[in-house]
Amino acid sequence: MYQSNRNHNHFGGHGRFGNNRFRKNFRPRNRVIKTFDPSNLIKNEIVPQTEDKPYVAINSFGSLAISDILKRNIRQRGYTIPTPIQDQVIPLILQGRDVIGIANTGTGKTAAFLIPLINDAALHGNKKVLIITPTRELAVQIKSEFGVFARGINVFCSLAIGGVSIRQQKYELGRRPHFVIGTPGRIRDLINQRALNMASFRTIVLDEVDQMVDIGFLAPIRYFISLLSEDRQSLFFSATVDSKVKDILHNFVRNAVTVSVKKQDMLRNIKHEVIRVGDKEKKIEKLHDLLIKKEFAKVLIFGRTKWGIQKLTEELVERGFSADAIHGNKKQSRRLRILDKFKQNQLQILLATDVASRGLDIDDVTHVINYDPPESYEVYIHRVGRTGRADKEGIALTFI
Repeated sequence: MYQSNRNHNHFGGHGRFGNNRFRKNFRPRNRVIKTFDPSNLIKNEIVPQTEDKPYVAINSFGSLAISDILKRNIRQRGYTIPTPIQDQVIPLILQGRDVIGIANTGTGKTAAFLIPLINDAALHGNKKVLIITPTRELAVQIKSEFGVFARGINVFCSLAIGGVSIRQQKYELGRRPHFVIGTPGRIRDLINQRALNMASFRTIVLDEVDQMVDIGFLAPIRYFISLLSEDRQSLFFSATVDSKVKDILHNFVRNAVTVSVKKQDMLRNIKHEVIRVGDKEKKIEKLHDLLIKKEFAKVLIFGRTKWGIQKLTEELVERGFSADAIHGNKKQSRRLRILDKFKQNQLQILLATDVASRGLDIDDVTHVINYDPPESYEVYIHRVGRTGRADKEGIALTFI
C-alpha cells in the first residue's frame, strides 16, 4: 500500500479558479491505492488465451469521403489500412453522429477523430472544434498529429495548456483557430478571463475521460458541459466506463453510437515477463544488466514517484547510460524537449511517472520496464501500450 499524492497542476491545471465552490470540488483527493499484483502475468491472465481472428477493415482510407489532400497526408503519415476504431469511427463522425469510443491508447483513436474533423473544418470554415485531454503531453501529441494531417489544408489549431504563457494563448485564440486542444485547468482559466467561449464550439472531443476523472477533473468536465451549445457533435473516448464516467456520458452525448476496441487488441504484439528480485539492493544491478543488452535499444521505464524516478535517472546517467526523465517537477518546456529527444532516438532510455503513460505516440519502443509495479490493471495496460504498436512486437518487463 502506498499513498498517492497527485496534484492536478502537474496535469495541465493552472491552479487559479477564483473563490467559488468550483475550486473546492476541483481539487483531487489523496487516495490510498492497492498496488496491482503483476504475478498474475505469470498465469497469463492478462494475455489472451486464444488468438483472435485478424480484423478485416470494411473501409480503406482511399474510399473515405474526405479530401484528396487529406488522403495524401494520411499516406505520407504511413497509414495504409485503418485500425478497427478508425474503420468504425471515421464514417460515423463524417455523418455527424455522436460517438462513444471505448479504446485504449495505441489503437489509433487520435487519427480516428482528427481525420474526419479536419475534413469537416475544411468544408465548413466557421465550425470550431474543442478537444479536451487530461495531460499537457497528450494535448501536444494531438497537436503534432493535427499538423501532419492538416498539412496543405487551410485549417489551424491552438493549444490551451498550463505551463506556458496564457497571454500568448489568448492572442492565438483571438485569431479564431478552427481547433483548440487543451487541458481542463487552462481551459477553465481562459473561460474565466473571457478568452474562450464554450458555446462557440460545435464539435467537442473528450479524450481519455477515465484518466481525467481519475486525476480529479470530474467537476470541471461537468462545468464545461453545462456551458456547451445544445447544437453540437459530441465525441467521447475512454478506456473504461465506470459509474462516474457514465454520469458524464449521460449529459454529454445524444443518441450516440458506441464503438468498442477490446484491451486485448493492443496486447497481442506484446510479450509479458516478470523479473523477480529478492534483494532490493540488487534491483538496480539487474536493471543495469538488462539495459546493456543490444536488444534494449529504446526503453521506457516507469516508476511510482517523481523523486524515485529522478534518483534512478541520475544513477543510470552516472553509470554511462543515455537517459533522462519526465515528471511533474520538471517544467513543461523541459519535458517536451526530453520527449522529442527520445522520439528522435537521441536517448536510449526515458524514465517517467504515470503522467507519460497516456496517449504518447512514440515509435519503435523496444521495451517497457515497470521498475515499480503499476497501481492497477488499467495503469499496466496504459504503460505497456507504449510498445508493440503499429503491428510491431514489444516486450513488457515488470520488477517484483
